[in-house]
Amino acid sequence: MENEKALRLKAKYGGSTAASTSKKEMSVGPRGRGNTMSSGEKPKNLGKTLARLFHYLAHERLLMTTALICTVINTISTLIASYLLRPIMNRFLYFDPDNSDLASRLGGLFAGLCVMAGVYAVAIFTQWLQQRLMLTVSQRSLRRMRQELYDKLQTLPIRYFDTHPSGDLMSRFTNDVDAVGEMLNTTLIQIISGFITIVGTVFLMLYTNLILGGITIIMTPILVLISKKLIEAGRGAYKLQQHNLGMLNGFAEETITGQKVVKVFNHEETAQEEFSYLNQELCEAQIKAQFRSGIMGPSTHQLCNVSYALTACVGGILVVTRGFDIGGLTVSLNYTRQFNRPINEISMQMNTVFSALAGAERVFDVLDEQPEPADTDTVALKEIKGHVVLDHVNFGYEPGLPILHDISLYAKPGQKIAFVGSTGAGKTTVTNLLSRFYDVESGQITIDGVPIEKINRGFLRSNIAMVLQDTHLFTGTVRENIRYGRLDATDEEVETAAKVASAHSFIMNLENGYDTVLEHDGANLSQGQRQLLNIARAAISKAPILILDEATSSVDTRTERHIEEGMDALMKDRTTFVIAHRLSTVRKANAIMVLEKGRIIERGDHDELLAAGGRYADLYHEIAELD
Repeated sequence: MENEKALRLKAKYGGSTAASTSKKEMSVGPRGRGNTMSSGEKPKNLGKTLARLFHYLAHERLLMTTALICTVINTISTLIASYLLRPIMNRFLYFDPDNSDLASRLGGLFAGLCVMAGVYAVAIFTQWLQQRLMLTVSQRSLRRMRQELYDKLQTLPIRYFDTHPSGDLMSRFTNDVDAVGEMLNTTLIQIISGFITIVGTVFLMLYTNLILGGITIIMTPILVLISKKLIEAGRGAYKLQQHNLGMLNGFAEETITGQKVVKVFNHEETAQEEFSYLNQELCEAQIKAQFRSGIMGPSTHQLCNVSYALTACVGGILVVTRGFDIGGLTVSLNYTRQFNRPINEISMQMNTVFSALAGAERVFDVLDEQPEPADTDTVALKEIKGHVVLDHVNFGYEPGLPILHDISLYAKPGQKIAFVGSTGAGKTTVTNLLSRFYDVESGQITIDGVPIEKINRGFLRSNIAMVLQDTHLFTGTVRENIRYGRLDATDEEVETAAKVASAHSFIMNLENGYDTVLEHDGANLSQGQRQLLNIARAAISKAPILILDEATSSVDTRTERHIEEGMDALMKDRTTFVIAHRLSTVRKANAIMVLEKGRIIERGDHDELLAAGGRYADLYHEIAELD
């Protein structure tokens, strides 16, 4: 049984092995949810990713340049301060006792220490300044990245959101961007400082003693080679870690928002199993990623100790046999430690770098998505009257899987067209095409005689008001949520729209009436009340085309009758498309389209279809018996 569960979960979500060897996208229809499985072991284009990250830094050239100058000054000051030990030790500590003056030695020692203190003060100040500047640079760059990411999401087609879990998208705003921020805040400057330190230290080491400097330099390729191998091993592991983190967040977000569904079907244990599986996958990926990056520090540190010990031994021999000065040996050992320290620190920072590059790549994946195709050869329309024609329309969400077959219908301005049929018959798909959330594969849709693809999307959608089955309210007051349908609406128009939707009475019973603040998608309201506000939002719009997708599904029959009275006035001068399972809501429609498996099998008004005794009549009598 346990093996069967493991296989089922692995088939559903993909395991570490599956994720590392294949790349697939599970796409679903407009009301479904999917997830994108990305390859954990696929090599990243580090050059391209880094170039794009530096593009964000380029917007802050002045601050970035100043921070780099401070880094150079800080590094050089530290190196100079270290070298000052050589003359101080040789002149004032290790001296010729026959030519020694205690007062002059103490005075020289004090002066030398003061000079060192001054140089270190410069190093401390420049380090503080560069950290402050880099913090500003990184946060501004993150602000720009978040803004671009959010702006990009506004341009993506509905298909993208239908096939990507919202939790995974949110993870790119939070975990991935934060990982980039952590690298930009400190790691980037530490790496740059490390490289400058290495170059400066090499120069001073060779200047102090060629033999000791050569020993340290010879050890460098070994350190670099080991670090490179460890970096390559950790690269794929970190990508897989970020992917699994997004999957876990997406699942958690879905189950938390759908907690009522989970509980009503007693799926708590199933949800726990699935979360446990995703949590285990993330845990294993994190162990692998953290181990591969964490092992770099200890490995390079031990090699650094070997280099230090070798330098000390050879330096001691040079002091005894060749008269190498003690100050020079001390400085050389100090530089050996300084030379190894940045290499060790850079290797330790690879943890942060891996995470940041993996996060940046996931953000760039979204930024590289194709937006909705740009409008071309559009026809300038002053207004839309609402004459809609569908002419032999065919469409499928996936190639080779048609949803609509040869759909033809028309609606004159002010008419009410209803769609009825079984779930999955294609009713909502028709309205998605009318709003150009998707484009038809063949056939044509025209509005006022103009092909819909020739109408500017923004202008088209501003002339369509929608009330969806899935309610959604924004954080803000009741008044602001209703006014979302038309931002320039007055308070009087807001209240009129609420009355049309039969929402005014319950709004007035709220604590602060229209100024009551709604949070968490209107969690302090009932489902029916939320739907009434959505209807009021559509009512306030002056759009000539109205789409009602199960608009009254969340209200009781009595409230539905009140709404229908107001909606009759609302729909009087609008072309209205209604999707409803309650056939009582479509009786007054000018035409009713009965869809089955993406085809219109019957059409006519209520009385005509009842008299025909076909599928519509069967649906009507079945529902009447249930009532």
